[in-house]
Amino acid sequence: MSTRIGILGYGNLGKGVELAVKEAPDMELAAVFTRRDPSSLKIQTAGVPVVSVNDVADWKDKIDVMILCGGSATDLPVQTPEYAKLFNVVDSFDTHARIPEHFANVDAAAKEAGKIAVISCGWDPGMFSLARVYSNAILPDGNDYTFWGKGVSQGHSDAIRRVKGVKNAKQYTVPVESALEAVRSGKNPELSTRDKHTRECFVVLEEGADAAAVEKEIKEMPNYFADYDTTVHFISEEELLTNHSGMAHGGFVFRSGKTGANKEHNHIIEYSLKLDSNPEFTTSVLVAVARAAFRMEKEGMTGCKTILDIPPAYLSDKSGEELRAHLL
Repeated sequence: MSTRIGILGYGNLGKGVELAVKEAPDMELAAVFTRRDPSSLKIQTAGVPVVSVNDVADWKDKIDVMILCGGSATDLPVQTPEYAKLFNVVDSFDTHARIPEHFANVDAAAKEAGKIAVISCGWDPGMFSLARVYSNAILPDGNDYTFWGKGVSQGHSDAIRRVKGVKNAKQYTVPVESALEAVRSGKNPELSTRDKHTRECFVVLEEGADAAAVEKEIKEMPNYFADYDTTVHFISEEELLTNHSGMAHGGFVFRSGKTGANKEHNHIIEYSLKLDSNPEFTTSVLVAVARAAFRMEKEGMTGCKTILDIPPAYLSDKSGEELRAHLL
């Protein structure tokens, strides 16, 4: 029997989830939920209803896992605990500093409803989180380094678009090349947040907006830009669409550690991602996690989880026998 997937929100992430579900032999798309007029949405999967989010409660027993495709700045802190009262849910909440708070809110709601909620799934947090945990366990005497980019950050771009006076925006996260090479060569540098990355913003203003006020609000935004050297470029919407329509991203996780009686042996673990489409890769992770969430719920688990709590085999559509024969 196929796992019935619901999509809440049909932007870049929602569209990516739809594509990923099509590739999953054990899943089917049950419905897409939107805050827009449902008749205005044209999805790719024939025969799947598009439903107003106001009617989501009517689908309580028709969805096995609801994948939430809102933004981390304002949508998911409200949506995930709200919908965890009705469904097993998966989200991509990526404001690292606020994950403990988000976890606690979602955990209370999911436990009360007897549901599973898996938060902060994607590539960071998500796949990079797994790389950090594995490498820390293997090399306890060492240092962690994470670099993102160069690429478009969906969460940071969304945060800029919510600033008053901003019509549209894209934000690029750019690693500082000298810092990246110092880590890769095993120098174990002491690096601050500002030392590792810069942030570059391309912003289209609403007519009459105060550019100086917009730039100040962006640069001082906590958890997003305040700790980085940030450059803000004001451009036309035509230039944004022509030169900044791509969604590529990626990054690197390093663990530099030592072993030996006298710590004489150096080791570097490097995990990297090079992504043509940030949203499509993120949603591929969300769909694999949805498979795991449904299995965990069927085993009687409840409450909030992260990707660190999921056995790797639960993410795969392959049987244990297939995994041991081909991927172990």
